[in-house]
Amino acid sequence: MVNQTYTADVLVVGGGTGGTAAAIQAARRGAKTILVSEFSWLGGMLTSAGVSAPDGNELEAFQTGLWGAFLQELRRRQSGGLDNSWVSFFSYDPRIGAEIFADWVQELPNLQWISGKVPLEVLRTGDCITGVRFTDFTVTAQVILDGTELGDLLALGEIPYRWGWEWRLPPALRSAQSPRLGRSPSQWGEPSAPDKPNALTERYPVQAPTWVVIMQDFGDAEAPVIPAAPNYDPSQFTGAWDDYGPEKFLNYGRLPDNRFMINWPICGNDYGLGVGRLLESETSRREFLQECRWHSQNFAHFIQTHLGRRYGLAEGIFPSSPDAFALHPYYRESRRLIGLTTVCEHDILPLPGGRVASLFDDAIAVGNYANDHHYPGVKFPLQPKSIRWGGRWTGTPFTIPYKSLIPATTDGLLVCEKNISVSHIANGATRLQPVVLGIGQAAGMAAALCVELNCQPRDLAVRMLQEALLKCDRFGRGAAHRAKAAIIPLFNLPPNHPEWLHWQFYYLDHPEAYPASGNYPGSLIAESDYSIEELDCVTGVFHRLDWQNYRLHITTPTKYQYLDWQIVTKRSHIDEQLQALSDEQIITVWGHLNLSGNWFLIEHLDRE
Repeated sequence: MVNQTYTADVLVVGGGTGGTAAAIQAARRGAKTILVSEFSWLGGMLTSAGVSAPDGNELEAFQTGLWGAFLQELRRRQSGGLDNSWVSFFSYDPRIGAEIFADWVQELPNLQWISGKVPLEVLRTGDCITGVRFTDFTVTAQVILDGTELGDLLALGEIPYRWGWEWRLPPALRSAQSPRLGRSPSQWGEPSAPDKPNALTERYPVQAPTWVVIMQDFGDAEAPVIPAAPNYDPSQFTGAWDDYGPEKFLNYGRLPDNRFMINWPICGNDYGLGVGRLLESETSRREFLQECRWHSQNFAHFIQTHLGRRYGLAEGIFPSSPDAFALHPYYRESRRLIGLTTVCEHDILPLPGGRVASLFDDAIAVGNYANDHHYPGVKFPLQPKSIRWGGRWTGTPFTIPYKSLIPATTDGLLVCEKNISVSHIANGATRLQPVVLGIGQAAGMAAALCVELNCQPRDLAVRMLQEALLKCDRFGRGAAHRAKAAIIPLFNLPPNHPEWLHWQFYYLDHPEAYPASGNYPGSLIAESDYSIEELDCVTGVFHRLDWQNYRLHITTPTKYQYLDWQIVTKRSHIDEQLQALSDEQIITVWGHLNLSGNWFLIEHLDRE
């Protein structure tokens, strides 16, 4: 029975990565905002799902908006730094991430957070969403945002969505699609899409989720035994680290204090058997979730059995039982809105002869991750979009259009998670944590602007939204809350550059001038958030092994065992310096040694 009705300017349902960002940004803009989350932690993939080694937007120029602010807070709060794993430049205790989001919410008196609730009904008047009912209260709002992990409001509100694959062949040459799921009869000719349904697409209609578990190295002490869960089959995990070795396998997701994020795709804890049950009955969904969690427990049991009792479940991490397991799975894919624009594979691939994708004229967020799909036991080929930069592999930058957040036929609603209007193929690049934070920030800003202007999301002038994101100058609580977000990807223009805002607007006004290289034509600067005193300093011999493949042989005394290190950077002026060095040149560098990745991350470089 409904006991109370709340009224707000903006309602965000779902406290995941995008929903949390949307609520914070809407409230910072001044909108009266209510955020309703299922879980007691905010942040989704970054925290409650346990994926605290995020991928993508790692280069300095792409560390903007709430993503950049989140990284700054992590650096400030986590002693020892973020250079712990080799899968990511940033790995952290998920409890710290949850504290950051909780603190940001607490600072906003116009943001009310209600946890432990899931939506039961979407209220609408004609084609306009007006509210959402929960177990014992209802919230009505001018703009409602779906920030749920699986796009639940799309289903409850009967808003057309997609689930699963699209085909490369025209409709006449393939089976009809189900209109219930909103499949479009038109396809996009994506180069990586299958021609028609096959065994893979039938077995895995969407990418496999992973229930993250945190393990710990107890050293000389024996960890408690991890019991096998039902359905234990060690053959599922045999060979998990054969190509890496146990140490490198564990260091993939190394966290501080000798803990390890177990989110391993090779004979590991990805689980997709019967993943379609997530959209069936409540009973079927619970069955899948139980099996998914058991699968991760069995992988942890397998690790302990084969690597020894020094490795066990970490203690006191999540507010769950047992507390080494994330609060919910890491969902890589959800229901996907049918929006005014759909992001397809060609929108994330590099321009011919270039290093960046084409721009959307209504761009509101930036991503750069390589397209990555997870189907257990299957290597699915995808059109490559990776490039060499800064001594390592990174991904082609791309943009997210505002129209992909807007339903094609429904008013009063925006989406702000993995549920944007995107193809199944392109979802492999748009689903990553930094991209979704950017999507959420843009959706929250758009919702607040719609309230100010008393208009629907589809009628909001996108240039006004873009300007608000680039400036982020109306928070009322000082510069500490500024989180200006890049819209145009430029490798060599970090947000602390004095010309950053000018060139962002220039390429919005002149998209035809956007360089395929991804570099703006001006000069670089060498500012840093670090002081030299905070950094490791070593001198050595520079070796150029190949294009964008460098090593340093350390010649100065060092406390580290290894003398030969891969050298990498996230900073554009260092990238240029590395390209100009001569083989066997003596250099002195300041930065961070990463023992898991065996690399030296350079923040400052001097040549002799």
